[in-house]
Amino acid sequence: MIGNIHIIGAGAVGAAYGALLHDMDPRCVSFVASGERRERLRKEGIVVNGKEYLIPVLDSGEIHPAAKLLLVAVKHYHLDQAIAEMKNSIGPETIVMSLMNGIDSEERIGAVYGPEKLLYALVIGIDALRQGNRVTYTNQGKIFFGEKKAGTPSHRVGRVGELFDRAGINYVAPEDIMRDIWWKFMINVGINQASAVTGGNYGVFQQAGPERELMDAAMGEVIALARKLGIPLDSDDVERWYAVLASLGPGGKTSMLQDVEAGRKTEVEMLSGVVMALGRKHGVAVPVNERLYRQISELEKKKGKR
Repeated sequence: MIGNIHIIGAGAVGAAYGALLHDMDPRCVSFVASGERRERLRKEGIVVNGKEYLIPVLDSGEIHPAAKLLLVAVKHYHLDQAIAEMKNSIGPETIVMSLMNGIDSEERIGAVYGPEKLLYALVIGIDALRQGNRVTYTNQGKIFFGEKKAGTPSHRVGRVGELFDRAGINYVAPEDIMRDIWWKFMINVGINQASAVTGGNYGVFQQAGPERELMDAAMGEVIALARKLGIPLDSDDVERWYAVLASLGPGGKTSMLQDVEAGRKTEVEMLSGVVMALGRKHGVAVPVNERLYRQISELEKKKGKR
């Protein structure tokens, strides 16, 4: 079984899955960080659903044994720093999985360390809330992962699946992970951005209303783009998302709404920013995402983050 797991990023996703892996075997998992973040993690640890964890923290600048599995769970605007910090964690047998939002993190990591290191992945349905070093969730969601090329037989997928089974981490190994990555991108473009501008929690989007209509309109533009690029998203994928949405705690909030409320920089550039760039490139009109981009950028300006 895979041991020696490194995690870069101790936010809601990284902390939630780090805690589950630590519960399975405290010796198997470490965070990787540098500078002030490293010292804060070492001193304060993390608290997940009320339980305190002092998970070991490796200094990214020091030589240490390479990971068998490296999970990347940072914000999009921290990816360049994470790519630099993972250098000492990557060896000949390391599997890298990005649990980030967006559709380009694997390509950016692969450009530095080689695409053969990567299993493509996404997280869906986790309703974690983070305040400081405290993370709470009622639904851990699922990790979808697989080889980039659809239908590729993979012992790596089997080994990671065995690990997740032991740790109690819910997962799916789909036939076509790239289609599911675009499905997750569609979801984030919709609910993350609509929640950021309306202030709505999951409960608001679980029922009909203007907030849900805004979410649907933003997702519809991603479906149009995906079809242009040969990715077979359609209205059934929206219904599939509604089923996941219905399972989330109604009081939960998207990561982008949490960022707005905490005065943090958002991931708008890799959501509507990417949609607008692809729309221009492929001749697809995306007026809803253009409006969301302007609104979220204004929110960032008010918080002094732009």
